[in-house]
Amino acid sequence: MRRLAGFENITLDGYFTTPDGDIGWAHGAADPEFDAFVADNASGGGQLLLGRKTYEMMAGYWPTPTAAQNAPVVAERMNHMPKVVFSRTIDTAAWSNTTVVKGDLAATVRRMKQESGPGMTILGSGSIVSQLAQEGLIDEYQLVLNPVVLGRGRTLFDGITRRPALKLTKSRVFRHGKVFLCYQPAA
Repeated sequence: MRRLAGFENITLDGYFTTPDGDIGWAHGAADPEFDAFVADNASGGGQLLLGRKTYEMMAGYWPTPTAAQNAPVVAERMNHMPKVVFSRTIDTAAWSNTTVVKGDLAATVRRMKQESGPGMTILGSGSIVSQLAQEGLIDEYQLVLNPVVLGRGRTLFDGITRRPALKLTKSRVFRHGKVFLCYQPAA
């Protein structure tokens, strides 16, 4: 059985995007320690699950020479990893190793989890996170708490009515103020 994790950046006041969907705040000042952590995390392999908006943002950056120069290890991994984009509006995906899936998100992910293969990770894609959290399909929440306050924006669990009981399984504090928090369902 495959496991599903969500890797997300959030602010101190609990938002994952500004009201208009911007996540530029998550990239702040250079932090070599955190960058090494991200590169190591990206080398874990697996399959990425993305919503259309996150897919379009990432597909516009990771295959570029700028990404290869700024984060060569992460860019190489992102471009070679298998990716699934869930969308009702696009039919094809130009980014390498990407499949477009339409239809029932929860049923599709439930089926994917039953297959053999590497683990899956949701990046960004807050509407997918909230839908799959509501269905109890996420096995691990990997949250990067950023020392940023937005005042308003979108929460990662917007609209969720089922409150999963979670337990902290890992944490790490980075020199520049980011904190990595890993939670799993308490069962």
